[in-house]
Amino acid sequence: MFEVFKHCPRCAAVLVDRDIADDGGARTRRACPDDACGFVQWQNPTPAVGALVEHEGQIVLARGAGWPDGYFALVTGYLEKNEDPKAGVAREVKEEIGLEVVESHLIGNYIFERKNEIMLCYHAVARGEIRLSAEIAEVRHYAPHELRPWPRATGFAVADWMKSRGLRVEFIDRPPLGVASTMPVAKGS
Repeated sequence: MFEVFKHCPRCAAVLVDRDIADDGGARTRRACPDDACGFVQWQNPTPAVGALVEHEGQIVLARGAGWPDGYFALVTGYLEKNEDPKAGVAREVKEEIGLEVVESHLIGNYIFERKNEIMLCYHAVARGEIRLSAEIAEVRHYAPHELRPWPRATGFAVADWMKSRGLRVEFIDRPPLGVASTMPVAKGS
């Protein structure tokens, strides 16, 4: 979730909600009441990357440490300062599941409202032996036609990738993380 500041990080004044002029007109923003300070909490989304990993002809989905059983998704992470998104995808796949990305193609970009992120999602073909980082509890391999996307953020990337290959898309209905569920992402494992 997006952090809403209570105090100005520049001058420590209590922030207030006030109208701030923008190119599209005035918008209500958290801002310092001291015009000389000028701090505004813009609440712009944070850029992140997601990888739909293809390994040995199958799609690898990962379950994050601390996620409920049955919750699998793309390998994701935040971009580093000045990092190209393709390089970020390769880095995250290497860090989280130990594979080397040899080819990647943009699927699309998707808003992840709950965390105020913009997800740049790629199909990443990878090779090597899977080695899980502490951030990943487990992975599962799926044939592309077995995938069942979820109707949020990176799940839309899965659906778009499937559609681009002429695969039938059937969304699963699972609650967002934080709501208990054991519904699997795909048929089989």
